[in-house]
Order: sequence, then structure tokens, then C-alpha cells
Amino acid sequence: MSFLALHLLYAALWLSFGLGHSALADARVKARLKPLFGAGYRLAYNLFAAVHVLLVIGAGWWLLGDGAAFDRTPALRVLQGAASLAGAGVLIAALFHYDLGRFAGSAQLRAAAEGKFLDDEEPLRLAGFHRYVRHPIYAGAFLLLWGRVEDELSLATALWASLYFWIGSRYEEKRLRARFGEAYARYRNAVPAFVPWKGKAWRE
Repeated sequence: MSFLALHLLYAALWLSFGLGHSALADARVKARLKPLFGAGYRLAYNLFAAVHVLLVIGAGWWLLGDGAAFDRTPALRVLQGAASLAGAGVLIAALFHYDLGRFAGSAQLRAAAEGKFLDDEEPLRLAGFHRYVRHPIYAGAFLLLWGRVEDELSLATALWASLYFWIGSRYEEKRLRARFGEAYARYRNAVPAFVPWKGKAWRE
């Protein structure tokens, strides 16, 4: 298989992940599937996403994993290492501003076991890193992905995953705008998406 065909196939696999992940988050799809999973829908959604992305990356190793490492200067290696560490820190810290049980789906199952209902949807988050960027988890992931680029596979992964994050963020913002209305519109107009070039742009 040619160089171009290999990369197009890997890109198509990332596209399949993006389409599947976004489709399962769609309200109409959730309305049809939720009766099958009940309170376990969010957990099933996350497990499916995890398996899907692992299969995509595994296929990437099979398609592109034998490429030689890039010849990077020491300064670039240091810069990428710092970006990776910063990205991991931002990503982990940003996650702790969410209800991790609800985010994962375990809280919904616990609530159902107690005869209660817990919505999958989180409230609008405006604290912590969200004061600086609208998508701190994606911002951390960008830094981590590009900080780890060292060969053909990691470069392709960073490229296609970044494209997915950007497109996914646009889809997510439409959903948030529909749910939270003018409150989210004001926030979106004030705070950058990924790069905190305005500093602390949101003050309640």
C-alpha cells in the first residue's frame, strides 16, 4: 500500500471515531438508545469511545508504526517535553473541575440503584481553567499530542486527533448554546477556545 493510501486510511479511521462519538452524543440518537441502556448509557458511551479510539490507534501502529524517528534538535526535544508536561497538567487539572462520577457514568448507576435519577448533562462550567479557555481539556490534549510527536505515526495521530478536537468543539458548542442560551453565548464571546490569549477572560 502506498504512503498516501496508508495515511488516508488512518485519517478515515479517525473520521469513523469522530462521527461515531458525535452521533452517540446527539440528543435524537440518545433518545433512541437510552431505553436500551438506562442509567448506564453514559458509561456505555465512554466505554465504546475508549475501545474505538484504542482500535484506531492500534490500527495506526499496524499501518504506520515502523517509521523511523524524526531527527529533532535538542532544543525542540526540550520544548516538546515541556509542552507534554504542561498538557498533561492542564488536562488533569481541568478534569477535576467536573463531576468525575457523572463524567464517567458511574454516578448515574449509583443514583439509579438508590431509586434516583441523575442527568448525564453537566451544568455549565465557568470556573478554573474555563475562565481562560472554553475547552481546557482539549487545550491540554493539543499540548500533549504535539509534545509527543517524534515519528510519522505520532505526527499523523496529532494531526487527525487535533482536527477531531477542533470539529468536535464546534459541535459541542452548538449543543451548549442550545441548552444554555444567552448565558453560553456571552461566555463564548468573552473567552477564547483553546489559547488563553486574553488571560482571565471570564469573571463572575
